[in-house]
Amino acid sequence: MKAKVHVTLKPGVLDPQGKAIAHALEALGFDGVADVRQGKYIEIDLKDGSGDGGAGAAEARVSEMCEKLLANTVIENYRVEIDS
Repeated sequence: MKAKVHVTLKPGVLDPQGKAIAHALEALGFDGVADVRQGKYIEIDLKDGSGDGGAGAAEARVSEMCEKLLANTVIENYRVEIDS
């Protein structure tokens, strides 16, 4: 199984890197960009049979990984997708 984790800043949290990307896009001539928010994408290959219960158990396990290490839940949101 493969877990895909998308981590993004919560609304209202300043995103200086996103602002820098927006300014660079404007400087390159890309008009119409109102705002940019950047985040991170993490893929985790899970061993077959790692946790009984299939995709639901795998999603719970990866969510636990996010809570403990992959995301700073004070300022970031995360979304987990499980592919069989």
